[in-house]
Amino acid sequence: MEQVINYIRSSISELMFPKVCAICGFSLSKRQNFICNDCSQNRFERAVSGRADKINLPESVAGRFALWQFDKGGYLQDLLHKLKYHRLTGVGEDLGAILGNTIKNEQILNSFNANETKILPVPLHRKKRKLRGFNQAFFIAKGFSSKMEYDILKKGVVERVKNTKTQTGFTLNKRRENIANAFRVAQEKEISGKNIIIIDDVFTTGATAFELVTELERAKAGKIFIVTVAQA
Repeated sequence: MEQVINYIRSSISELMFPKVCAICGFSLSKRQNFICNDCSQNRFERAVSGRADKINLPESVAGRFALWQFDKGGYLQDLLHKLKYHRLTGVGEDLGAILGNTIKNEQILNSFNANETKILPVPLHRKKRKLRGFNQAFFIAKGFSSKMEYDILKKGVVERVKNTKTQTGFTLNKRRENIANAFRVAQEKEISGKNIIIIDDVFTTGATAFELVTELERAKAGKIFIVTVAQA
């Protein structure tokens, strides 16, 4: 009887509040949250980095991967804006799942053994996280983890100890100055010897990711790989 009631409630809810794609507005399947397959496959331009890109990366970074090219004023920017400022965390999970599926299909992280690898969403400072209510990188990481065999590092293992200003419009040197000494590995035993996959929304100059890499190197991490939804 309870199953029947739940089914009726679900049917009424779908009838009154149908799930639609956040981009095109067409109906979604039960497995989709905010982005339909057609939009995820055809709306965005694949990033130039495409595969493991070793150009201009620190020595300990095995590579980086960005799925799409950032489209200022376009659909992707709108999606990331909805995730970051409108708390649509399901958008982050969808994007992360698409990332995970793509990387799995293209066998980009095959050398990263699941038992020796952890996912690290780029941490937010506690004040910014309290103001925003969540860390958007965590939900991208959550979706990514659901398609891969890697676990997400526990909260607090790596901390953002410097409440940096937004880096939009900063020069590369200004970005580096702004982000310097922003991170701290609080639990080195969780990092030492582990391969780390850094997850974030957009790779711009790399200043944030590379500063995080410096701290991971200090904590004797193994191989490091940077994964983002987009590159600007």
